[in-house]
Amino acid sequence: MRAENLTPNQLYERTVQNPVRIVDFLLALHRASAGGEPTVLCEDFAGSAAISRAWVERVAGGRAVAVDRDGASLAAVPHPRVATHVLDVRAPEIASLGPADVVHAGNFSIGELHARSELVGWARSARRRLVPGGIVALDTYGGESAWRLGTLERRRIEPDGSEIRWLWEQRSADPRTAEVVNTISFRVLHAGEVVLDLPDAFVYRWRLWSIPEIADALRDAGFAAISVHTRLDDPRTNGERAENALHSSCVALVVGR
Repeated sequence: MRAENLTPNQLYERTVQNPVRIVDFLLALHRASAGGEPTVLCEDFAGSAAISRAWVERVAGGRAVAVDRDGASLAAVPHPRVATHVLDVRAPEIASLGPADVVHAGNFSIGELHARSELVGWARSARRRLVPGGIVALDTYGGESAWRLGTLERRRIEPDGSEIRWLWEQRSADPRTAEVVNTISFRVLHAGEVVLDLPDAFVYRWRLWSIPEIADALRDAGFAAISVHTRLDDPRTNGERAENALHSSCVALVVGR
């Protein structure tokens, strides 16, 4: 499919996300902590369920449960081994969607929960869905630049020669309330001409949870061990290397066992 015919979700998957890399890291994290081979993933705030689809493609006999409020996104790319549920993650019914080996909330989507009680409640429901030895993993961003306003642009060249440009903008950030507004815009060019322009394709109004806040919420929810990972190539990355990385801009995956 030509790039100018892609939907916003497809553009997002092709540029911003790296589902295969994330799945490989989740598998390595589970193996390092519990041993054995995980087979079931619960993906909360799933969007178009890209992580779930990558999971079932990479895990032999694997299954995934994808949860999101946006039924249109979930229905866009069905897969026979991905069960989709149009639900708010705060709904009581979510606790019945296990058992799972891994519960994952990516793309900074935990920021959709603006109250600490909601964060702890979600963590408790995640724990109830996990089998013994299971893990919960969620990401956030931080470091010294977390509250700065500005933009970041990236480019990708498609096989047909089209160029996809995507722009991340932190439009507002209030450290007093920890509330941020971020947007992602897309532009597709072919032979130097703009063939698709999608300003503000995604707009996010998040509560930016810090790593210590997430770790405390996971402990309050009953998780016994917490680790922080700032690299997606080594499941043992924690401690000193993660601490050093947090002094600058970073994306961190917080894992509860």
